[in-house]
Amino acid sequence: MKRNLGSALLALFAWMLVSPHSMAEEGMWMPQQIPSLAARLKAMGFEGEPAAFADLTGQPMGAIVSLGGCTASFVSPDGLMATNHHCAVGALQFNSTPQRNLLQDGFLASRREEEVSNGPGARVLVTVSVKEVTDAITGNIDPGFTDLQRFETIERRVKERTAACEAGGMRCRVASYFEGLRYFEIGQFEIQDVRTVYAPPSGIGVFGGETDNWRWPRHTGDWSFFRAYVARDGKSVPFSKDNVPYKPRHWLKVNPAGLKEGDLVFVVGYPGRTQRHQTYQEVKSTTEWSFPRTIRQYQEQIDLLEKLRRQDPDLAIKAASRLRSLNNVLTNRKGMLEGLVKGGILARKEAAQKALESWIAADTTRQKEFGDVLPALNSLHAAEEKTRERDAALGQILLSSSLLSSAQTALLLSREKPRADLDRESGFQQRDWSRIRETQERMQRTFDVRIDRALLAYGLGLAAALPAGQRIEALDKAIGLAPGQSPAQSEAAIRSFLDKLYAGTRLADNDFRLALLDKKTEDLIGLGDRMVDLAATLDPLYQSNRAASKQNAGAYARLRPRYMKALLAQMGGLVAPDANSTLRVTFGEVKGVDSRDGIYFKPFTTLEGVLQKHTGSEEFNAPQKELDAIRALRHGKATPYMDSRLGDVPVDFLSTVDTTGGNSGSPTLNSKGEFVGLLFDGTFDTIASDFLFDTALTRSIHVDVRYLLWTMSEVDGASHLIREMDVR
Repeated sequence: MKRNLGSALLALFAWMLVSPHSMAEEGMWMPQQIPSLAARLKAMGFEGEPAAFADLTGQPMGAIVSLGGCTASFVSPDGLMATNHHCAVGALQFNSTPQRNLLQDGFLASRREEEVSNGPGARVLVTVSVKEVTDAITGNIDPGFTDLQRFETIERRVKERTAACEAGGMRCRVASYFEGLRYFEIGQFEIQDVRTVYAPPSGIGVFGGETDNWRWPRHTGDWSFFRAYVARDGKSVPFSKDNVPYKPRHWLKVNPAGLKEGDLVFVVGYPGRTQRHQTYQEVKSTTEWSFPRTIRQYQEQIDLLEKLRRQDPDLAIKAASRLRSLNNVLTNRKGMLEGLVKGGILARKEAAQKALESWIAADTTRQKEFGDVLPALNSLHAAEEKTRERDAALGQILLSSSLLSSAQTALLLSREKPRADLDRESGFQQRDWSRIRETQERMQRTFDVRIDRALLAYGLGLAAALPAGQRIEALDKAIGLAPGQSPAQSEAAIRSFLDKLYAGTRLADNDFRLALLDKKTEDLIGLGDRMVDLAATLDPLYQSNRAASKQNAGAYARLRPRYMKALLAQMGGLVAPDANSTLRVTFGEVKGVDSRDGIYFKPFTTLEGVLQKHTGSEEFNAPQKELDAIRALRHGKATPYMDSRLGDVPVDFLSTVDTTGGNSGSPTLNSKGEFVGLLFDGTFDTIASDFLFDTALTRSIHVDVRYLLWTMSEVDGASHLIREMDVR
């Protein structure tokens, strides 16, 4: 009796995952799925045509663009784009000096000629086509192929499809959906000249800092504006003073009336990654090893960089972007780990998988089709865990130092260039060469040997602490490390090694570093540059790991689609695939939340909260001009951005939309598809919805268009941009 009741409860839980209630807000939907949700959208008050979301070249989808890690949207016919302030940190850092610190003071171009380049590598990607190509990628693969042959076949087909797509002048990608069950070819127009137009000072754009990050109530003005430029004939070219603003076919209408509680909202953007369809073993490993390790190591790197940046203003600027990224991920992982453990998500994932196993076991046909999948996936994952400490340490070392990363890139590129393009490793084909060079050029603005050495020393320290069974033997030999050494002995050996390493490399010189990208492998090795030699020392293990990852990828390509097929059959109904950095649509309503016992969070914050939080220092230091403008409002100065229901200008608001990293900068649209804000964060309590969506508590945080417009008008003197957006 107890067993039957348990099975019933598990089945009920699985049904709840896709019940109409959860579908109302859960789901980062592919645009072509939205017409199937028409009835639900109409019931929520949508005033448009759901089929419009499936037309990527129409309104509003044609106005949504990717910045590569963030989202933006066109808001004028002259290529003006709105995105988050934190998405502009790299551009502001690139253009900052100790004498002109845009990260601190903000930036506003009063004329087009004053707009500054975001630097090499900045991109705007406008999605223009999506086509399913599943049969072309995974159809007719010989079932007798080894896992490596399967991987190589799929990779080759992806490269061929990508090359054919890009022959038309687009930037293309073949993306996997539903764990490799389906593939889609995505074509994008790539704009190479991106310029910063406006970003408020840090006292607005980063108000609240890390104290408020991922928290509510929030009072952050997280917006900035870029502009896309092209050649006079409309073609995509790098930065040139002769370029002209890009003329998008579509741009969003800005509605200054804003929203009220209960209103329907959409967020359209490029969410990065979610893990809702991972197996229990994968989530368990993340909970017990990956996240605790990340939290510990990120905090240690933050402490290291904080100490360094206090040495001089130039170091503070160069460390800013990395520090912000580390802090953001650190807080995110803390929230996710708390949700996985204290929030019970890991236990719920285990229950869901047991329900899937029971569902498979209950039918002989299902047993035959799916019975071996989960055991095989678990076996693969267990094998990967055997060397995870070593492999993670190697990855940390290769990424920690910009110079070592540059040396490795040159070495890998030198091996790939002699091959036919389709035979080159992904990431090193001819389509990637310009981006590789731009990355090396951009590095010069953020490089400082003190930061580089400190982070490499940290990575080498991780290698020194590896257990006896997972040593990086080539590194031990090069440095003089051994298991069982005392920390003092290891530190002394690493310090001596780094003294010689940095004295014996020229990679800090921009011209020398760029020249390496054109050299043959034997010429690189023959240079006698110690940083290149270190990359070569680590290369055999890197290559061994890469070969193993290909083998595993082939196995996963054989197993994961079957696992997903079983999961979808069990769940039934319409299900959104995990986020994979492709264009998605999510919707919900403006709504507060019962956060904790006895605490209800209202859906809006206002300017009054800025005054209450302002301390005049550190993270809560609002600009004097903003404080004066708020006080003028209190003394009766009229503004069209006042919300009569709130008795104040709204700053930020909460909604029930389903978002994750990569959605930063995504436009928030009202029921008519008009721009009413920018998505910029989630809430700490429910970050772990990336693994299992919490239909009751999950909230996303948006900056209100009325705060944006009020600040532009009354504080920063950006009324010319308001006029350009035709706000009335």
